[in-house]
Amino acid sequence: MIGQKTINSFFSPVSKKRASKETNETTKDAIEPKKPKIAAADPEPPGSPLSPEQLEKMARNKRAALERLASGLTPQGFSESWRRELLFEFTKPYFKDLTKFVSDERRRGTVYPPADQVFTWTQMCDIRDVKVVILGQDPYHGPGQAHGLCFSVKRPVPPPPSLENMYKELASDVEGFKHPGHGDLSGWAQQGVLLLNAVLTVRAHQANSHKDKGWEVFTDAVVQWLSNNLQGLVFLLWGAYAQKKGSAINRKHHHVLQAVHPSPLSAHRGFFGCKHFSKTNELLKKSGKSPIDWKAL
Repeated sequence: MIGQKTINSFFSPVSKKRASKETNETTKDAIEPKKPKIAAADPEPPGSPLSPEQLEKMARNKRAALERLASGLTPQGFSESWRRELLFEFTKPYFKDLTKFVSDERRRGTVYPPADQVFTWTQMCDIRDVKVVILGQDPYHGPGQAHGLCFSVKRPVPPPPSLENMYKELASDVEGFKHPGHGDLSGWAQQGVLLLNAVLTVRAHQANSHKDKGWEVFTDAVVQWLSNNLQGLVFLLWGAYAQKKGSAINRKHHHVLQAVHPSPLSAHRGFFGCKHFSKTNELLKKSGKSPIDWKAL
């Protein structure tokens, strides 16, 4: 028909030369198949795995390098047994920022406790001799009060209200306990009672002024180390803040006693009568540990 294309008109004509070439290649492939392409040579296989001795040596060298670095970053007053286990914290960015913050604060005004007493809690006993942990929140912010142990004040500063309530509970809970006439709890700390605040410094007369600056991260690391590496500790968590901070404690390996805070605002709602001091000693005995002489102040 006029104007109608044949099917061949939709394809370009193949030249004789091209057709001859394709025929020759097909015939050649049939007679002599193409050899597969050889991939580029792989790089040399890695060496054999390191021996246990080599891995141990590398770990020792790494730790030695970190210890050299941390030795220059270790805070004033930090005792050796605690430093060995927590030195990695000193090399972390948050701790460097925290150190700078506290240093700047001291240049601008008064910060409690004094620099040489911030880590008093590490000086009282070896880290592996801790038996009881009492968690506080913030250091006292008045003159002469804070000295690195939560709830404790140096002599002759009168015991603050929360500590007075602790003494009242002790008098009803522990036979023979009498008010010591001061607020220095070093006698407990020396027996393995860790008196640890979540935040370790404060601006004078401004409660919680050093909150969320890094101390909480550091003291979380302390609690976590104790939970992971020791057995049969008794944690006394008084108040919602301490209970939240202690939420990661391994309760299969440790004992946790909870009550409201001994503050005058809450002590009558469950702190009085909790008998945590005598219960602590019962739990320590069950764990094969010597009890705390709460009267030794």
